[in-house]
Amino acid sequence: MKKGSFKWMKSLNRTIILNKIRTDGPISRATIAKQTKLTPPTVSSLVNELIASGLVIESEQGESVGGRKPTLLVIDQAHYHIIGLDVGTIMIRAVLVDLSGAIIEKVEAPIPLSISKDSLLKLIENTINELAHQHQEKELIGIGIGMHGVVDVASGISVYAPGLNLHEIPLKDELERRFDLHVKVDNDVRAMAFGEYWFSNGKNHDNMAVLNIGRGVGAGIILNGKLFHGEHDLAGEIGHMTIDIHGKQCSCGNHGCWETLISGPAIGVEAEQQIIQGRDSIIRSLVTNNDEKLDGKLVYEAALMKDPLALEILEKTGVYIGIGLTNLIHILNPTKIIIGGGVAQAEPFILPMIKETIANKALTEQAKDTEIFCSKQGIFATANGAAALVLGEIFEGEFSLENE
Repeated sequence: MKKGSFKWMKSLNRTIILNKIRTDGPISRATIAKQTKLTPPTVSSLVNELIASGLVIESEQGESVGGRKPTLLVIDQAHYHIIGLDVGTIMIRAVLVDLSGAIIEKVEAPIPLSISKDSLLKLIENTINELAHQHQEKELIGIGIGMHGVVDVASGISVYAPGLNLHEIPLKDELERRFDLHVKVDNDVRAMAFGEYWFSNGKNHDNMAVLNIGRGVGAGIILNGKLFHGEHDLAGEIGHMTIDIHGKQCSCGNHGCWETLISGPAIGVEAEQQIIQGRDSIIRSLVTNNDEKLDGKLVYEAALMKDPLALEILEKTGVYIGIGLTNLIHILNPTKIIIGGGVAQAEPFILPMIKETIANKALTEQAKDTEIFCSKQGIFATANGAAALVLGEIFEGEFSLENE
């Protein structure tokens, strides 16, 4: 593993030029100066710095407008690489990506049922080493981590990881010490949201929300092109928004949380209760024949077989998702909402009811037309988003690279 070095810096002009090349390249120095209103000498000087850092290369010559053909600039996507990790409740997923976000390699590592802070850090270290050793020729410049639970973003500490029952895990300090690389840590859903914004569906949409519905429910919020964290990094805990004050008790202790109605486990509980009450369903035989736990995945499989109860439960889930998203639309008014996580795999059964519910309940025609769709990023979406957290700092001027 080769390591790129960096120094912290803030340069608005450098950031403007770098992002102009990222979004509009191949582009000439003259065009950058014209479109950004920066002087040609400033552009030339800063472009030379970016070329020296390895972030930008001269790719080809453009069309002449009467004089010498201009040299065009692009991001050198293959020069540097980043590792992104999704540290969940039962699995660590990790990716090695280039500056475009293209996944070069990906690995998975199961997390034991009972694990200590030191053992988790060692497992994360081993996962990073596995990726790095497979591509020793790649130059790494940073590590991004999407960690489930509550994260102190400034310190990079996992304050509370409920699925692992661990507190105060010093992810940033420990991994920076072990690897001598910049480490960025954030909540897993916020990492997923930033990845959606940075790499694909969020392009040109500076106000958006990404909802992750799996074993739990959380949201990542992008406002004005920036991740919104809230005062104490708790923004996005939307799964604990109360929908039914007389509803089931949630893991947080409250009753009727959104999570108790739309999460994967909640879907399974609803199916189990219906079967106990005598409803006929293929779900019963799926559990018996395969010795599987009755959860949202099993209900989805039954829906694919056109089981009436499964279809009814997923449509009802879509309605509850739509109710919560209507609240979110009225609070944030985002341009678009992307739904990810395991429950999003049931898109054909839940999305029509989500849209119908929003259309019936939203206040204005514009709100009713808020773009809603399910993520296509798959199970490595959070890991890829964690890598994007580091890319965001590079391209937004948080630190620059220097060749050693």
